[in-house]
This record gives sequence, structure tokens and C-alpha cells, in this order.
Amino acid sequence: MGTDLVLSDFEPTVRFKDTLAVSPDGRFFAYVDDALGQFNLAVRPMSGGGPRYLTSYSGSTARAVSWHPDGRSLLHIADTGGNEAYQLYLVDVETGVRTALTDAPGSAFHPAIGDPFSPDGKLLAYAGNDRNPADQDVLVRDLVSGEVRRVFDRGGRVYAGHWSPDGTRLTVTEWRGATTDRVVHVVHVDDGRIERLTPEDTAATFQIGPWLPGGDGVLVLTDLGRDLAGLAVLDVATRELTWIDQPVWDVEEVALSRDGSTLAWLVNVDGASQLKVRDLATGRDRPVPALPPGHAAQLRLTADGRRVVVRMSTPTVPWNVLSVDLDSGEQAWLTDARPAVDASVFVEPVLVRYPARDGTTVPAYLYRPPSPGDEVPVVVAIHGGPPTQERPTYSNDGLFQYLASRGVAVLAPNIRGSSGYGLAYQRAVHRDWGGIDLSDLDDAARYLKDQPWVGRLGLLGRSYGGFAVLSCVSRLPEHDWAAAVAWCAPSNLVTFTRSQPPTWRTQVAIMVGDPDTDTEFLTGRSPFTHADRIRAPLFLIQGANDPRVPRPESDQIVARLRGRGIGVRYDIYPDEGHVFGRSENQHRAHADAAEFLLKHLKKC
Repeated sequence: MGTDLVLSDFEPTVRFKDTLAVSPDGRFFAYVDDALGQFNLAVRPMSGGGPRYLTSYSGSTARAVSWHPDGRSLLHIADTGGNEAYQLYLVDVETGVRTALTDAPGSAFHPAIGDPFSPDGKLLAYAGNDRNPADQDVLVRDLVSGEVRRVFDRGGRVYAGHWSPDGTRLTVTEWRGATTDRVVHVVHVDDGRIERLTPEDTAATFQIGPWLPGGDGVLVLTDLGRDLAGLAVLDVATRELTWIDQPVWDVEEVALSRDGSTLAWLVNVDGASQLKVRDLATGRDRPVPALPPGHAAQLRLTADGRRVVVRMSTPTVPWNVLSVDLDSGEQAWLTDARPAVDASVFVEPVLVRYPARDGTTVPAYLYRPPSPGDEVPVVVAIHGGPPTQERPTYSNDGLFQYLASRGVAVLAPNIRGSSGYGLAYQRAVHRDWGGIDLSDLDDAARYLKDQPWVGRLGLLGRSYGGFAVLSCVSRLPEHDWAAAVAWCAPSNLVTFTRSQPPTWRTQVAIMVGDPDTDTEFLTGRSPFTHADRIRAPLFLIQGANDPRVPRPESDQIVARLRGRGIGVRYDIYPDEGHVFGRSENQHRAHADAAEFLLKHLKKC
């Protein structure tokens, strides 16, 4: 089955970045794709038609797009060569003329989480670490005079949130300690006063959403008093929390129409996205059609609240932009990224749950090809993060579907540390990298070996997933892994934690460990320490400019293995960082990884 197919047959015609903006008049949407060979900013009409590109980057990556309230310009950020030193730019929608708003190559800037522009369009809110590399402040720029004020500079890692309807206040989210402890403040922009809205004595996640139309409350996604995130209103005067939705799954995104009429939110139901909509005039939920069974993100509403726009992917449909008409219920794909291969070759993943040794059941998506009486090799694919989640999407740009077409199954587990299954499940891996997570992967291998149809086992992972791959081959060699691919993988937790960007170090110390006080523990959990036990064929992929997992993480374990005379393939991409931007590089890395796995798993 599928032996004449190659990976490029499965790759989508374009890839999309995780950003989306709808014009104030609802006639256009802006996004970022790599049709030009690198990620660039494009605009399309909602009514249909092709893209018009407003940037032409070849060495930079555009991200985080927002529309100015007057509809005439777009804000975005871009870095160079994957270095993540993001700078802010305004682009004229008609002429494509770009204006740099920041110019500090050693610093990184991030636009506000909500609409970064004040309602009157005169002010721009963003965060940056230009004052001190270890501190991320909130800044407000006057777009007329160019004056920049630092409105929140208490240290730590903070982000601008949402402007109040009258433009006098700005919410700010402060990441304190672990990523699951976030505090909400309100800054009075005129006089600089700062008020804390969330409780002083309770650690909880507060993901801030828009203000209510009257300016008396802020929408938040929070797990306060819960193990899962619900949707609530936080009263800015009384600090009281009023729940809107408390499902048995996480609420993960919320949007409010500019006219204040319509509220929409997404619920993560076992990895699949469920859309909910409420008419704020009546207080009643509106009937909405079910989304395609997959993952929706970047939830947006048109200004009049009549249409929802999201990025959407399913296991057989690559990421595209989807529109939902809330009056008619009609759904329409606004973009058409697709693979060349006929969809008849695709397999639908099955959500399985395998037992862990402590009684927990671990969810995983299994992509199993038809196997009439034959043993099937299986790749255990481990997601990054760790607080992310394997979901029913066209994963890894079709790589899973390609492997299945070549007779190789993929098991993509959500081991402890994954998001989507509650706070306790996610926090289980804090300061325990290579502990409970590795135990879950050990149990995944044992589960697979108990299946009569399973043959050789391989491994694939990127970032934290790459660390997990290296941990498996170095600390669980008894599973006789047939092949392993690790992409941008931490190998030494001491050097890895010491190398983190300054604004991340507090969170990394809590989530992974402190390299100064936990040296012995981190050394013991490092794949580098156990490298002498590696006997599986190994392929490492590394971006030379990666600021999150710097190149020495791969260099040192490769040197250790080659010093023992152990062959290891090592590909370095000189013009890439942690997330590859250039289309040709992404294709080459995926294709080489796939062929490496196929060669060793199928002995062909």
C-alpha cells in the first residue's frame, strides 16, 4: 500500500502560522502562510478569492497579526533566522509599506494578547525585555507622537492583555513561577495606577479575555478551585468570579464581538474542539453546528457577531481557515491548503487509552494502517511542551499519514505533563522530567508489545518530545528501539536550564529544575549521562540559531556517541531556530526523518 508515494504527496500546499485577524468591517481576514517559501503576511476577502501578500520575507518569519481599528494597517512581529528576537512592524494594507516600531535586535517584543490597539487606534500595547533581558515589561506606544511609556515594570514575565472599551485601562497577565500560576492586573493608562484583580493567596491559571461591553468585568479562563479551566467573568470592582461555563473539559479560547452582542468559546473535549456561542442580549446559548472533528484555534468573531472564523485541522484535512455563519449555520473553508494525495489513502486515528503502572490511563491517538495478517512497525511520536497536547489534526504536516501509507503505525500519546486533562495531570511532570513521563512511555512500549499485530518500535519527538526520545533510547534500551529521531532535543538538563532565555529562567527552574541547586538530580535525569547505553540508530536534527534548545544540546551527545564509535546522523540547519521557518528546510527535515524511520523499521 502506498509504496510509490513520497512524503511531498502528503504535505499541504501551504502551511499556516498560528495567527489570524479579521478586519474591522468583516470583509477581509489576515493570516500568515509559507506559500512564498517563508512565512509571510497575507490578506484575503471573506467572500472568496486568492491571497495578497503584504510582506516578502526570505530570512524572517512573520507572526502575531492584528488589524488596526481603522482597517488601513496591520501589526505583526518578525524575527531573523529563527532567533526569536521579535520586532514590531506596521504594514499599510494598500501599499505594503512596512514601518518598524521597534529596533532592538537583542530584545524581543510581543503584542498584547488581545487586540493590541486601543479602541480609538491611538495607542499600542505590547511587552518587551529591552530594559532588562531577564524582565519583560508592558509598554504603551503613542502611534501619533511615537512616545513610549513603560506602564508595568515590576520585573518578571508579563504580557499586555486587553484594552477596556473606553481605552483608559489595560489588563496585564503576570506569569508567576510555574506557567500554571498567572495573575491578572489592571493598569490605569493615564495615571499609571496598577490594581491586582486575582486573589493574593491562591495559585491558579488566569487566561485573560476581553472586557465586557460596560467595562465592569473581564472574561477569564481559569482553573481557580477546579482541576480544569472554566469560563468566568471577573468583576473589576468586587473581584468576584461569576461562572459562565464549567464543563468537564478545558475551556481554551474565548472571543467577544466588537459590538458586544455575541460571546463565543471553544471547549477541548478529549482533544477535539467544541464551539459554544451565547447571545449576550438574551443571555441564551445559540444553536451552532458541530465543527469538523478536529482542532480549532485562533477563535475570532466578526464585529457584528454574525460569523465565527477559526484556524481548523482534522486528521485528514491540513490547517486551513474556516468560517461559520451563526445565522444560517453554514460552514465554509476560506483557504484551500491540501495535499496532492487522494484522501482515500488516509487512515482515521483511533483514540485509545493504555494502562500506566500506577492505575492511570494514558490517552493516545493511534494511526494504524490496514495490516492483513502482517506485523506492523510502530513509531511512538511524542509531542513537545510538555504542556501541549496531541490532538486529532493533520499532524506534522502529514508525516503520520505518510508513515501509515507505508505500512508503519503511529502511536501519539498524551503522557503525564500534557495539557487538556486537568491541572494535576499537567503538573505531574514539574521537576520530574524523565520521571513519571518516562514511566508512561515505558508503559506505552509494553502496551504495544502486548498487541499481537505490533512489530518493531521506533521513536520520534521534537523539543521536549526530543528529550523524551533521548531518554527512551538511553534509559529504556531494553525495548530494542529500531530507530529514533530527535529534533531540537535537550540532552543535558544542567546545560539546558542554564541556557534558557532570561525571561524564561524562573519558569524553567520550577518546571524542570534549578541548575545550581538541583545539579545532581538534573544530571541523573539527563540522556547525556546515560548515553553509553544507547544502541538504537539515532538521527538528530538541530536549528543552529535555536534560542530555546541551543545547538550544544545536540553537539554534546553526538560527540559522546561518536567518541565511542557509535554512528549517529546529525543534521544542522544554519538558517533555522527552534521552529523551522523555511519551507524547503521543513520538507527536507520531515522527509529525511521519515526515510530514516522507514529504513530501520521496515529494513528496506
